[in-house]
Amino acid sequence: MRATGALLEDHGQHSLRGKQVQVNAPRIGAGKEAVTICSSSLADGCPGSGSTASAEPTPIQKMTAREPDAPAQRKTMLSENALFGMGNPLLDISAVVDKDFLDKFGLKPNDQILAEDHHKTLFEEIAKKNDVEYHAGGATQNSVKVAQWMIQEPHRVATFFGCIGTDRFGEILKQKSREAHVDARYYEQSEQPTGTCAACINGSNRSLVANLAAAECYEKEKHLDLDGNWELVEKAKVYYIAGFFLTVSPESILKVAKHASENNKIFCTNLSAPFICQFFKERLMKVMPYVDILFGNETEAATFAEVLGFETDDIAEIAKKTQNLPKVNTKRQRVVVFTQGKDDTAATVGGGVTMFPVLEMDQNKIVDTNGAGDAFVGGFLSALVQEQALEECLRAAHYAANVIIKRVGCTFPEKPDFH
Repeated sequence: MRATGALLEDHGQHSLRGKQVQVNAPRIGAGKEAVTICSSSLADGCPGSGSTASAEPTPIQKMTAREPDAPAQRKTMLSENALFGMGNPLLDISAVVDKDFLDKFGLKPNDQILAEDHHKTLFEEIAKKNDVEYHAGGATQNSVKVAQWMIQEPHRVATFFGCIGTDRFGEILKQKSREAHVDARYYEQSEQPTGTCAACINGSNRSLVANLAAAECYEKEKHLDLDGNWELVEKAKVYYIAGFFLTVSPESILKVAKHASENNKIFCTNLSAPFICQFFKERLMKVMPYVDILFGNETEAATFAEVLGFETDDIAEIAKKTQNLPKVNTKRQRVVVFTQGKDDTAATVGGGVTMFPVLEMDQNKIVDTNGAGDAFVGGFLSALVQEQALEECLRAAHYAANVIIKRVGCTFPEKPDFH
């Protein structure tokens, strides 16, 4: 579930199709029975073993507790920095190029690659094109940017941490973040240039080249641990860090995740790509006990299930088994959300799994699906930070993804048409 982050994904051949019926699932508004606030794999934290719900419902409890015919919840008044994101910031650079440009850098139409030495001059060359466009990118930054767009006002509800270079592209990235009304507090260093992703457009084809560079240089001690920055972490009530950041600063993720858990706030993450599950399993599983909401797509879910030995390829069963993994904060039951492209989204609801249909659309109107996953998460977060019910979070998620796939890159119109 990513946009520029998709360059890192191993597009495997797994294909899962969730059942179109609930799997041992209560109705979304099935009352208090649906509000099981523990992981069933923890013997001393489950109903019947002395654990009780907190008197004041939390946002995740509200996700499963609303009665079917009850009016929609009022949105919570938002303050600045209520939503926190941290990840690998990239400056997306897109322009129309000719075949000679593609040939010069050995690029194939519709390819997605990581930059090598012979691509170093590509980014400066594409930036000289007359029709060049810049956007703040990277998986997590895309998601918080979409969340802020969905929220509109107040501005700067979303905070973002990540590492950039002290260069021209870094200054452009800071400007684009300001234009998106995201409170981006970058760690700036001079050893590596700002991470970039070039979208080389040739006719209907788009070749992507990413250079992570500074994005991989984030240092917890020099940024996250600073009092002024940590105060922004403490201000937030919802946190989102995509799995890609496990390759950069797992210690930063753990510090934020533990803070959320200890203060009964909501920590969200994303499987992000099959290779994260395969090659960074140990880091991922150290974070998992603190995860309140986990996102992924069907390919990532299949890989995760294989790596953990779930012995099933059923999307609903994988979601349920993932929900029941050990969890530190038993006041919140983990919510697992797995998307399946144009097919129904699977989400754990109380003690079961429910399938939520995506918005129907003409497949001929799809322009670019690279940003769909990031936008889905962004829409979800925009409702979550306003303490909306699960079905409202998913409705916002499906809407945001539906808008983004009709456009090139993770971009959107000035204002959402979402009610």
